[in-house]
Amino acid sequence: MTSPTQEARRALVLHDRPLVVDLIELTLNHGLFVVRAARSLAEAEAILVDWRPDMTVVDMDHDDSAALLERLGASNTLRRSATPVLGLTRRGDLKTKLRAFDLGVDDILTMPFSPEELLARSIVITRRAAGGVDLPIVPTITLGEMEIDIVNRQVRAGQSVVHLSGIEQSLLYLLASRAGKVVTRDDILDAIWGTDFVAESNIVDRHVRSLRIKLQNDYRHPRFIATVPGEGYRFVPTFSNTGWAGQPPESDAKPH
Repeated sequence: MTSPTQEARRALVLHDRPLVVDLIELTLNHGLFVVRAARSLAEAEAILVDWRPDMTVVDMDHDDSAALLERLGASNTLRRSATPVLGLTRRGDLKTKLRAFDLGVDDILTMPFSPEELLARSIVITRRAAGGVDLPIVPTITLGEMEIDIVNRQVRAGQSVVHLSGIEQSLLYLLASRAGKVVTRDDILDAIWGTDFVAESNIVDRHVRSLRIKLQNDYRHPRFIATVPGEGYRFVPTFSNTGWAGQPPESDAKPH
């Protein structure tokens, strides 16, 4: 991930699901954001005591969302400046969106969201708050020896370049954001397709298999995505670059 620099911006996230927070944090690395997360209004207020965010991401379905927006409004009045707010919601109806705008959000994004859309919305609202200043973006971030290009949906390792579909990129970001931890099939389904999606029984496994094929990843010798039997999948934080010259290693050469 991108390490904090003097150019790094600050993003406060109000969300009570660590998986979503981790996904937001990984994605915002492209925008050079340092992320701090709160699960409640009390935690957010504790952060705001000595930490001024350049942007706030608020789960509008959270019980404390309205209170936090009011709190941010009071702080902004004292500073005579506005902290842009990106709202997240699982309800994409017009009434929910209008309520969010009435409460003071600058933009709202319906979940599940794609990483590139989250990044684009965040860059736009922070640029607007900065008076149109062209804020830096890092298209490619590094995870282990893997470089992920969010703009072009590419993964690079060695001399190889792999092109991903939108779902494959979302899946890779979701797993990578929880590097070393198990992500269950239900969590993957919920985060990428949403709770209302009527899924085929093996839709998650099929997309993991497709991603593995593109990444030259044999489930028997995982270099990127390991299967945790009976639970789900785990992103392998580091891997050997052996075989990334357009052909998989001999142990990975058999059909998946």
